[in-house]
Amino acid sequence: MTSLGAVFRPQLPPERLRELARAADDAGLEELWLWEDCFLEGGISAAAAALAWTDRLRVGVGLLPVPLRNVAVTAMEAATLHRLFPGRPVLGVGHGVQDWMGQVGARAESPVTLLREYLAALRALLAGERVTTDGRYVKLDGVALDWPPPAPVPILAGATGPRSLKLTGEAADGTILTANTPPDGVRKARQLIDEGRAAASRTDAPHTVVVYLLTATGPGAAARLHAELEAEGVASVPDLGVAGDAGAVAKAVQRLTEAGADTVILQPTADEPDPEAFIRFTAEEVRPLVP
Repeated sequence: MTSLGAVFRPQLPPERLRELARAADDAGLEELWLWEDCFLEGGISAAAAALAWTDRLRVGVGLLPVPLRNVAVTAMEAATLHRLFPGRPVLGVGHGVQDWMGQVGARAESPVTLLREYLAALRALLAGERVTTDGRYVKLDGVALDWPPPAPVPILAGATGPRSLKLTGEAADGTILTANTPPDGVRKARQLIDEGRAAASRTDAPHTVVVYLLTATGPGAAARLHAELEAEGVASVPDLGVAGDAGAVAKAVQRLTEAGADTVILQPTADEPDPEAFIRFTAEEVRPLVP
């Protein structure tokens, strides 16, 4: 079954999160995703709050920029969340926007090398291992978590380019694709991910593909969608985003799942006039139409 969720965009102030998270939980939404975009809101702090305010909702962070975070800190925070809220956090890591990384003096010369080293160390730490490594970017000397998660923790990674997509197949447990990924892009990404999985002999391990879907509904939906695609410079890309009622959105979700997505997260436009209604629309109107 396809998992369905929605994004709490960090263009909303943090104090709006409680109301939206509770609305998602009450409506039966499966997943609420948060972004750690610079310089808006912290991913781990927001996720912890959303998890504490809800009872069953899975909360994803897609994604944590690895140049900003020492891998030991990420491991400690991930382990804490998973021990406090078993099975409900979903954490993704990635390169981060390179211009933002440059602004804070954290830009890596080789983002792919950094992500490769980071994923290896993070997965080992969360598995309860004691890690010593002297990589180009990740350096640990006998580091182990005193309170590792009691069960395996899947780690997802965001990717866009071919090298990064292959790397997620090799070293991550899932891949997060941006809303600028049409169905044909999902198919191509799946192929590259599977190449990475085969190269690392990980074809027997599950690998979840999460795709954001830019979505607009209600009055002015088509205009709002087009304006955002124009602002992103991708308005000419076919089959990107969806505007319309629940039926139209469900069909767009189905196209992504047929292309290889396991989880589709509806991403409202930045100017969505009623974020709470968008959450309820996702859970109550779109979900029943998605197999």
